[in-house]
Amino acid sequence: MPTEHRTPLLVLLGWLIAVPPCLAETQQLVVEVSGIRSAEGNVRVSLYREPDSFRKEDRAFRLLSQPAAAGKATLVFADLPAGRYAVMAYHDANGDEKLNLRLGMFPTEGYALSNNPKVIGPPRFDDSAFDLPGTPAPLSLPLKY
Repeated sequence: MPTEHRTPLLVLLGWLIAVPPCLAETQQLVVEVSGIRSAEGNVRVSLYREPDSFRKEDRAFRLLSQPAAAGKATLVFADLPAGRYAVMAYHDANGDEKLNLRLGMFPTEGYALSNNPKVIGPPRFDDSAFDLPGTPAPLSLPLKY
């Protein structure tokens, strides 16, 4: 084999050996948001990988939004690397792209967190975190109003 053909082949072989198989695999996370009271506004679901970004929608790892429909909405996060995640969903009934709060701390719109933790004070990432793969599909998030 000529030398000019060996170099690209060796580079490819080295890459295949160096890249762990888990990096090549991606996951899908199906999220079912239930208990949506009306068709006003949007349903927003944010996915977090880091505790310091949790509940800060502008720092979410991924964000999905779709028009609300009374009852249930299904949203799908595709091509996710394996890892630890937490999810927050809410019914943005007034369409302002934020979870509205009364007195700066009590949600006035329906919301839900993965693992449905009991919340006293600000929700914590660790209480809502789950491993992917490993979470049952779909992830069910009943809204609390």
